[in-house]
Amino acid sequence: MPRSGKEARARLQQAAIDLFLDRGFDAVTTAEIAERAGVTERTYFRHFADKREVLFEGERMLTEQLTAALTEIPATVPALPTLLVAFRTIVPMLERNRPTAEPLARVIAATPALWERAAAKEAHLIDLLSTTLRARGLDEQTANIASRTGWGTLAQAMRHWHADPATGLDAHVEQAFRRLRALVAELP
Repeated sequence: MPRSGKEARARLQQAAIDLFLDRGFDAVTTAEIAERAGVTERTYFRHFADKREVLFEGERMLTEQLTAALTEIPATVPALPTLLVAFRTIVPMLERNRPTAEPLARVIAATPALWERAAAKEAHLIDLLSTTLRARGLDEQTANIASRTGWGTLAQAMRHWHADPATGLDAHVEQAFRRLRALVAELP
């Protein structure tokens, strides 16, 4: 039996991913996930509201780290550099989570029922970025454009990192933002 809530959550997430990869999301029950993790189904529901949420455990931690990073950056720093700095602060967490993130992504990609939840997670994080940028003085449209562009740039960097894991994520993030700067410089 896991001794801490954190350990139980980690075991439940790993059990869920293993079972979903093996049998598919729809064929697995919360009772089976709990059994595989060595806890009761009641314990499962103490940690997660439903079967989908076990796969989105990292959203809370990502939100907390991004929020903390954004509050540390002086308001005088422009929008896209602010996002670059904030994203670079979450790189170590993303790198630590890579062994879980890759199979998790395969489960989500193979399960249409999870696409909406994944899109909601992404929308929540983009909204967090936009709200923060508005609080720093940007108008709503500019904050939304910067947030969506910044998040898309981070997502592109992560795709390249998954394809080229020998190069650290930080280098991929830097390169993606350099490409973004070059694209923006092309505007008349």
